[in-house]
Amino acid sequence: MGLKSYRDLEVWQRAVDLVVAVYQLSKVFPPEERFGLVSQIQRATVSIPADIVEGYARMHRGDYLHHLSIAKGSLAELETHLTVSVRLHLIERGMVMEVWDIVQEVGKMLTKLIQSLRNPIPETRNPSTKENNLFVF
Repeated sequence: MGLKSYRDLEVWQRAVDLVVAVYQLSKVFPPEERFGLVSQIQRATVSIPADIVEGYARMHRGDYLHHLSIAKGSLAELETHLTVSVRLHLIERGMVMEVWDIVQEVGKMLTKLIQSLRNPIPETRNPSTKENNLFVF
């Protein structure tokens, strides 16, 4: 059964899970970072599922790939913000690990989706047709 909606995309579902996890993590940051790194982290994270769905809704494969590429860029941006946050001691490394794991998972899923769109599996022909049957008499 094919996809009926972008909501059926596992990568979109997991990216939404990432948004929820990041917003929970954001509550732990110092209040003075509310308009600094916290804002940047939240914006980068929200853009990931948004770009996945925007690409999905486009009419051309190239547009879809373009938006998936943007989502991967936002994912890398999020990784950088998290790394900076830990290195500045704004948040403890252990608190970031759950989010980091989801980031890695979404990254792998995006890579696989991009690869599948770049190199679609060729259609298999019906083996019973004469042109594909090696044992034609």
